[in-house]
Amino acid sequence: MDFKRIAKPALLAGAMVLGSAVSAFAFTACQVTDTGGIDDNGFNQTAWKGVTDAEAKFGVEGRFLESQAETDYAANINSLLASGDCGVIITVGFLMGDATKAAAEANPDQKFSIVDYAYDPTIPNVIGQVFATDQAAFLAGYLAAGMTKSGTVGTFGGINIPPVTVFMDGFAWGVDYYNKQKGTNVTVLGWDPAAKEGLFTNNFDSLDDGRTFAQNLYDEGADIVLPVAGPVGLGSAALADELGTDKLMIVGVDADQYLTNPEKNHVYLTSILKNMDATVMQVIDDAMNDHFMGGLTVGTLANNGVGLAPYHDMDSMVPADLKSEIETIKQQIIDGTITVGM
Repeated sequence: MDFKRIAKPALLAGAMVLGSAVSAFAFTACQVTDTGGIDDNGFNQTAWKGVTDAEAKFGVEGRFLESQAETDYAANINSLLASGDCGVIITVGFLMGDATKAAAEANPDQKFSIVDYAYDPTIPNVIGQVFATDQAAFLAGYLAAGMTKSGTVGTFGGINIPPVTVFMDGFAWGVDYYNKQKGTNVTVLGWDPAAKEGLFTNNFDSLDDGRTFAQNLYDEGADIVLPVAGPVGLGSAALADELGTDKLMIVGVDADQYLTNPEKNHVYLTSILKNMDATVMQVIDDAMNDHFMGGLTVGTLANNGVGLAPYHDMDSMVPADLKSEIETIKQQIIDGTITVGM
């Protein structure tokens, strides 16, 4: 996969370690998760899949530490540094930006990569992995506008930070584009992309919040909801399961949640994919083969770094014309005919 490379842009309690401190492997890829955990059915889990894919393809060893709170970030990075055998340390999440920068500048010979963060100026020993998630979310917004029966869709986020709101931006812009093309007036609840204001749970772990926020949006008329809050969204899926998909459908984020949430997979209309597994595996390959260069890797629709998941159980419900329109819009975004943004 040919990701665009830009040279210049912009628990220790409860930790789990795979493998021994002294690695028998030629190369060890180490990862620090955000607070959602390694099995969050989304963000961290997808990034970790990049490591396990590298284990299978390249024969490396993978190891991770889970962060239970933001105070664990620096401690977990330092623990991996102390092990002395990490060929690359991959940190997962925008909130780890400061801790990763501090560690990278203090250890210039250690290779780092951070998911969902870009430094400006760049740091020579850090590759930032960022994603044009708004492109894929634009397609999801257009899809939701074409599928809603109530004329109202909704979204909410975990924390008001760019890697979260980029999903919400694209979703709202896609709905707006549908309205302009079709002369409709589908309403988006939960986010105003111009004011940058909306609904946030202020956490990435409370399933109860996911249920509550989705319930509130449903009560206001939304029959399709996009939760951008990691495992919090599992609470929204549980509500949709109870209500029935004739009343509420969910759009997943990060990974194909039809696959990662099998018990409730029938509630997902689609998922907005952020293919962190591919970028993580590329970073590991670069680090192993001395192709590592600080800078930025950008996942887009053009290089399959972002995309829409299949409709799965909902496939027969999505009109053929709508499917065709979404494929056309995807190509128009790729070739620049449509510019995603305000």
